Amino acid sequence: MRWGRKGLLAIGFASAIGVAAQAAEPAKSIWDQDTLTGDWNGARTALKAKGIDVTINYINETFAVLSGAIRRNASYEGRLEFSVDTDLEKFAGWAGASTHITVYNIHSTPQNAVANVGSIADPSNIDALQTTRLFTAWFQQNWFNDKLSLRIGQLAADDEFISSPTAGGLINGTFGWASTLAANMTNGGPAYPLATPGARLQFKPTDEIAILTALFSGDPAGNNCNNNPQICNRYGTTFSFAGGALWLNELQYAINQGKDAKGLPGVYKLGFWYASTDFADQRFPTTHSGNWGVYGVADQTVWKGAASSLALFLRAGAVPSDRNLVSFYLDGGAGIKGLLPGRADDTLSFGVAYEKISPDAVAADRDAGLAIVRSNEVVFELSYQAQLAPWWTLQPDLQYIIHPGGNVPNPNNLANPIKNATVIGLRSAIKF
Repeated sequence: MRWGRKGLLAIGFASAIGVAAQAAEPAKSIWDQDTLTGDWNGARTALKAKGIDVTINYINETFAVLSGAIRRNASYEGRLEFSVDTDLEKFAGWAGASTHITVYNIHSTPQNAVANVGSIADPSNIDALQTTRLFTAWFQQNWFNDKLSLRIGQLAADDEFISSPTAGGLINGTFGWASTLAANMTNGGPAYPLATPGARLQFKPTDEIAILTALFSGDPAGNNCNNNPQICNRYGTTFSFAGGALWLNELQYAINQGKDAKGLPGVYKLGFWYASTDFADQRFPTTHSGNWGVYGVADQTVWKGAASSLALFLRAGAVPSDRNLVSFYLDGGAGIKGLLPGRADDTLSFGVAYEKISPDAVAADRDAGLAIVRSNEVVFELSYQAQLAPWWTLQPDLQYIIHPGGNVPNPNNLANPIKNATVIGLRSAIKF
């Protein structure tokens, strides 16, 4: 586990930096501050006063396949994030304007969790090709007391679309950018780790309602990519305008979001997307002009106590069967915050996701006389996020994946499908 040792060394080195930084602020314990390295002797506060907010986060994780899958290997994945957000009103007197940039350094063992499992849904939502890459870089202008905003630049759709706050407590990638989008859009669409040039317009007629519409480049990999799209756009600087256009729209209704709200908070979303490029038919040797899909999200806190709460989420999406691998998607689950006494900031999350292989793709398997015919993939995940400090979370994770790949042959034994996989993992996330 070469990278694993480096990850532990990085954490140890960062801890030493944090302790040294605290020498200038002895009155505040390292376990109580918001970030591991503190206020940088006042530099962080000074930068924020000028409108500049610097974020440095490090996530590392290990996964081990206990049963089934393609191979029973362990893997390591790590991601260092460097982000800068600038409030241009504070910085330069430009009212309503802001900028954002994020750069990632991603590293892992040669075979990561999804390669070991062989699933459609990636067990890790930080999994990506080893590289240092520009992710997002945009400018935003707000008008009319933030009721209207325009964001333009290198954008990621999964930053704002189809998200569920409760599902965000889970590690499997499908609970973020759902498989009905990731498996069907050209090269995965404009989502981690590949953002694309685009523009997003948001209108908030009330505090509860938001209408989002966005136009993205259709192919984040760039022109003539016949390889892994992350290799074609290895550093995030391709700025692709290939693959036609991708149009996303979402209506959001958020209730009881304020700290003083009397009711229980909830978020409800309806979305529609359209891609203008050609898509291959799943059964016949032909192509179709354009692609589209619809989805919905419901995320509602159903109970809240003095130091604990229970929230439920449900998401569903559907697309045409003839040009998409996953024709129907459904996930749901729960998040319990403050389950244990004295652990009000911990969260226990459970989720299950169902990915239906399109009937046209299934028919193609039958037409070819295959002994193993695709059907569906189902993901179960149980995860506990322990808040050890405001800047550090530790997250043990258990996943069980039925029919990895949708019930496909095992590349190591083509006579049998990939067996159901049991995967355990441990993630550490640190804010510097």
